[in-house]
Amino acid sequence: MASSNKKLGLWTSTSLVLGNMIGAGVFLMPATLASIGGISLIGWVCAAVGAFLLAKVFANLSRLLPEAEGGPYAYSQKGLGDFAGFLVAWGYLVSVWFTNAAIAVSFISALSAFIPILATNPLVAVIAGLATIWILTWVNSLGIVTSGKLQLITTILKVVPLVLIGIGGLFFIQWNNFLPFNVSGTSNFSAITQATTLAFFAFLGVECATIPSGSVKDAANTVARATMIGTLLATFVYIISTVSVMGMIPIAKLQHSLTPFADAAEIIYGSSAKYWVSAGIAVAAFGALNGYILIQGQLPYAIAKDKLFPKIFMKLNANGVPAFGLAISSVFVSVFMCMNYTKGLVDQFKFLILLSTLSALIPYLFSTAAYIIIRLKHHFNSKLVLYSAIALATLSFLFFMWMVYGTGQETVFWGFLLTISSVPIYVWAVWKRDKLVTK
Repeated sequence: MASSNKKLGLWTSTSLVLGNMIGAGVFLMPATLASIGGISLIGWVCAAVGAFLLAKVFANLSRLLPEAEGGPYAYSQKGLGDFAGFLVAWGYLVSVWFTNAAIAVSFISALSAFIPILATNPLVAVIAGLATIWILTWVNSLGIVTSGKLQLITTILKVVPLVLIGIGGLFFIQWNNFLPFNVSGTSNFSAITQATTLAFFAFLGVECATIPSGSVKDAANTVARATMIGTLLATFVYIISTVSVMGMIPIAKLQHSLTPFADAAEIIYGSSAKYWVSAGIAVAAFGALNGYILIQGQLPYAIAKDKLFPKIFMKLNANGVPAFGLAISSVFVSVFMCMNYTKGLVDQFKFLILLSTLSALIPYLFSTAAYIIIRLKHHFNSKLVLYSAIALATLSFLFFMWMVYGTGQETVFWGFLLTISSVPIYVWAVWKRDKLVTK
């Protein structure tokens, strides 16, 4: 157990939530949602409601089980058993790999404002993305406090340009840019479902403060507060900035923009603003990638501690970091980033969004179900507490099922294959564990 001066505090934990949420989805989201139309703003609102439900579930779970490391995995394992916990861990870990690949794409997209070849030469873009992934893997191997400080700094730097665009853009909005309201070619309900599913990707990361809870000061209170504060701040930044960008840039142009926020800044503050905003976005993506690389080492470590993953993932380096888990995860992130670079950046981003969202929805569904069981196991003073927990879990569960539907048949198929692929690993891990116990 780390000493208190080697643990994350409230604002560092909040930056882990806020930094991972914002960096994961906001940069290319206006261009992605432009193919749906102004109706996608309703999707943002729906996604925000779902995110607050999820944040409340995780905040409550962190107070009930402050000692649990691994976030969704730990809660599912405590409430539903080892197999459910393992499925959650596998799904979440795959989601983190896809998310990191998507963030790397966002980072390269932002850098293309300074280095145009990154937008036109896939090979150069891939090399730059791989270099970024492995540099941050090394940074995270230096210790959780070091990566936490970097996360806090980059989170502050990312919020400033987004808020400047969001607030400044309100004075440049042309309301006809939101019309036609629905250009998706589907019904309004289908368009809202699609927009909500895509927008919810931007809220992935709500649970990030719960995963390294063993390295957080006063985890019972700090994790819960960081989760709610981070979600509130992210929602504000998302909605105000997206409304401004979509209101300033015509849909036809926005659909093909690789740097929508930089384009919006140029309209508000002049041609030079495009470059400093692109720099801010690059820093933001860099920070988000740092935060999720931290997570990709902590999660396998938590699973391995319960003897459901190879024990080498428990091995810590001199800085107390599961460096082997970091490296193995970065290999997968590198592969996923490279695999689809024949498509345009926006198309690739959308593809990774859907896979990441679906891979995370399974852990959210299991965590929500486990919440009821864990709540029943703990003392509560009145039936109102129980009824409130049931209502929260029910609403959350229904929302996530809607999101599964929204990812589409093809994405669900690939998600199913990813889930099934974990079963042999689980069988092997349990056999290995039971064999050791027998001995």
